Amino acid sequence: MALYRSGTCRLLIDGCGRRQSKCLVMLYQPCHLSTNQKPQGMLPLITSKAKLLNAKYEHFLERKFPNFYILYSTFMKGLRMLLVDGKEVSRIRRKMRSQGILYHQLPYREMEKLRQFRRDIIKATPVMLISLPPFANYLVFVLMYLFPRQLLIRHFWTPKQQREFLEIYHNKRKDVYEDVLDSLLKSISALPEPKLQDRIHQLVTQVQQGVHPKVQNIQEIKSAFSAPPFCIESLDGYQMKTLSRIMFLTPHLPAFFLQRRLRSHIFEIHHLDSALLQLGVKELTDEEVVRACYIRGLNSASLSAEECRTWLHCWLQLSGKLKESESSLLLHSMVLLSANYLQSLEK
Repeated sequence: MALYRSGTCRLLIDGCGRRQSKCLVMLYQPCHLSTNQKPQGMLPLITSKAKLLNAKYEHFLERKFPNFYILYSTFMKGLRMLLVDGKEVSRIRRKMRSQGILYHQLPYREMEKLRQFRRDIIKATPVMLISLPPFANYLVFVLMYLFPRQLLIRHFWTPKQQREFLEIYHNKRKDVYEDVLDSLLKSISALPEPKLQDRIHQLVTQVQQGVHPKVQNIQEIKSAFSAPPFCIESLDGYQMKTLSRIMFLTPHLPAFFLQRRLRSHIFEIHHLDSALLQLGVKELTDEEVVRACYIRGLNSASLSAEECRTWLHCWLQLSGKLKESESSLLLHSMVLLSANYLQSLEK
């Protein structure tokens, strides 16, 4: 029998001349495995194309319409920041629900995030509703250009606008300083204790004369603010309107709502102060310190971070000794502690 090989088959020839073929089965055939990853899905491909087109569009705006590009880029950046804040707030609220935590039990930064986000959303809601219809976002750009301070929140302000608008808001707050101080003087006669009358009169007179008061002097009159005529429940309509302006709240509401909003907002700040005392002022970043001083009445935009820290220590020294029933003094201290602080640094 003769044997011939051809590829993987053997050819057998027997003694009679008949040919038989038999193919051998290869048990181990070579296997070529690809090292390439799976082809990309449609969604990542569309996303990358959209990013490329958006980058080209922004480059076009920057070259051809630089002023509009600043407006557009500020809006997009602000929108991203707002979405990030929204995700953070959702996380905090889930934590509160799952752990049964109340607002005043949160750490300082989480408490402040909830407080600021709520105020931002209230102000931003009208603009968000306007932008819902198709192509209405162009109207939003027009409104951003015409009324940025009135309609937009801080996320959509340029750095220059932030400085300008904070100064404008503080000047509006500063305009009613004298009204707040005059109201204190006019109500002194209703106090039953002559000693308290003298202390308050001396303190308010010093502030009106440009003297920055000591925290100890303010603490000495705190008992007068837990009862009429200075407790929140006893303030008249004019006093509540002026104090609402100090806190950047609208004064154009009935007295009942003004009283309720003042009490709610000053309690929030009091709770923030308690959380900040636990955290420590030194743990705050410079930006956080400046913002914390501003919401408590100080025009911190023109001060250094260290000057703001010094003032915030004084504020917390006062706030930490006050009860909730004496929170009206904290409201008035937004004027007493802020009116002459800048002048005291210059002397």
